[in-house]
Amino acid sequence: MTRLVFVDMDDTFLSPDKSVSAENMAILDEALRRGVQFVPCTGRNVTGVPRELSEHPSVRYAVCCNGALVCDVRTHEVLREVDIDKGLVRSLYADVRDLPITFDLFADGIVYTASDRWPLLDRLCLTPEGLAPIKRVRTCFDGTVDEMIGAVGDICRINVFYLDEKDARSVWAAVDARPELIRSSSLPCNVEITCAEAHKGSGLRWLCDHLGVDLSDVVAFGDSSNDLTMLEVAGDGVAMANASDECKAVADHVCGSCAESGVARYLRSLWA
Repeated sequence: MTRLVFVDMDDTFLSPDKSVSAENMAILDEALRRGVQFVPCTGRNVTGVPRELSEHPSVRYAVCCNGALVCDVRTHEVLREVDIDKGLVRSLYADVRDLPITFDLFADGIVYTASDRWPLLDRLCLTPEGLAPIKRVRTCFDGTVDEMIGAVGDICRINVFYLDEKDARSVWAAVDARPELIRSSSLPCNVEITCAEAHKGSGLRWLCDHLGVDLSDVVAFGDSSNDLTMLEVAGDGVAMANASDECKAVADHVCGSCAESGVARYLRSLWA
């Protein structure tokens, strides 16, 4: 029996243009009638969860920042937070500071990008439609990354945008040299960094324990490397047709693409 549905946002529940399709909205209504809760499980901050989900009565909780945060979207309470020690953040930045990259900090419920790194966003290999939501959810910090690290509160996630694979490999090596950290990706030009204990699978497991829901009663949908642990932990891990090969390899099933409202069609078939 399905009790919880965990859904990644970009390229999973959201259409390629970042909208929520009519079919996916309808499946939220069907979930509500069945007493099933939808849980956005995303690399985004909670403020980046589309209003169509955060305000829908089938949605009460969200797993954000790749599992570093579990939030109650109705009360805005943070139920679980796994932060990165600031000394570790400074150490990591010291190793990569000379690269042409951003070093975005998720802190205080905000995504900060230092003003001296902000122009790099316009050089990313993204379409204007893909770049617009990235800029929209970011706050430009008036200062350097060093100043930003000192000024913000607890940091639960770091995002790095890079311009080429050589720089990406340098960032990966710096992260991998620190066993306290893990990395994943949701775009061809980014690295997402959290504490080793903070990933979507751990966030999913924590919320299920908190609510007393057995993992066998959970369906999860995803498309990229930051979804792997979620698909592995859920009783039914479902990869989108547009998912990476590594996602499809760990998934129990594959559904239609995000452009085809694959989440809604899979659940409609499951609940028939």
